[in-house]
Amino acid sequence: MISTDASHTVPTKYWHMLADGRVQCDLCPRFCRLHEGQRGFCFVRGRQGDEIVLTTYGRSSGFCIDPIEKKPLNHFLPGTPVLSFGTAGCNLGCKFCQNWDISKSREIDTLADEAAPDVIARAAAQHGCRSVAFTYNDPVIFMEYAVDVADACRERGIKTVAVTAGEICSDPRAEFFRHIDAANVDLKSFSERFYRDVCLSHLAPVLETLEFIRRETETWLEITTLLIPGQNDSDAEIDEMTGWIVERLGPDVPLHFSAFHPDFRMLDTPSTPPETLTRARAIALNNGLHYCYTGNVHDASGGSTYCPSCGRMLIGRDWYVLGDWRLTEEARCDRCGTEIPGVFEASPGDWGARRVPVRLRDVRSTSAS
Repeated sequence: MISTDASHTVPTKYWHMLADGRVQCDLCPRFCRLHEGQRGFCFVRGRQGDEIVLTTYGRSSGFCIDPIEKKPLNHFLPGTPVLSFGTAGCNLGCKFCQNWDISKSREIDTLADEAAPDVIARAAAQHGCRSVAFTYNDPVIFMEYAVDVADACRERGIKTVAVTAGEICSDPRAEFFRHIDAANVDLKSFSERFYRDVCLSHLAPVLETLEFIRRETETWLEITTLLIPGQNDSDAEIDEMTGWIVERLGPDVPLHFSAFHPDFRMLDTPSTPPETLTRARAIALNNGLHYCYTGNVHDASGGSTYCPSCGRMLIGRDWYVLGDWRLTEEARCDRCGTEIPGVFEASPGDWGARRVPVRLRDVRSTSAS
């Protein structure tokens, strides 16, 4: 039987009843078909009575202030702090998951902190955060909570960021991204085999999400691909993937190649050599992508932003610390005037590489006093 805390359980609307008496969840392409008391693959959505409910509304695995570049987002409010949090569970089954203790959690006790949407927005404002990020696990599965947090943030002038695998159906996709200001989508591979065998999922819905965000929304989009040795790091696959991005999304969508480290169920796979990321970045740039970055390695050149017209370094980065800043107030190259796409302010933030845990109960007590 599904065990729920009534104070954190809310109804959802993306589901329908099947002829055999089961209820099908229509949030993501997994389409879990549930009998009474069963949970879906994500663990946090389940059947209660004749509907699908979310069982973790208002609960989190913890809050932390990060640099926005850690999401990673390089063209969205550079240098600013972002209040980050996640919940539990995931609708993918990635064998290489780098946050498996959260995303694969089946223990509600993992959700040590709790906060209403307005408390999160208030905490972000009190700590000087320009945005709030739904991260660590996929916000798609706690969509109702994420949407309410996003609305509360907008009322205070705070933006929201979704770090997501993009596995979501069309109707909830449209609703979800109406509330989101920026997204980093994990394009885990450009191979259906990889998605099926390594992620227990499918590639097509992710590509549909990428095209939808780019063409149908105001959400700023960046993409991350974690390169795993022997799995998704071949020249041919990187060439095909980056060619698709340029053709279908355009050359101005930033792409991040990140280094894998052994974790979860792929402990025997070696870490990604830095030269693999450099090679992948070169392929992407050669295919016409204007902005491609390397991550999880120390590579100041691969982490910096360059003008695609004259080659000038516009934003220097050393890990998460910004250095040179050569954008005009209108987000143009200060040498040739080329406009750089993104969400920029007149000057960068100075948060640096700090990572600061936040206890939201302190925000609640402060606001109550």
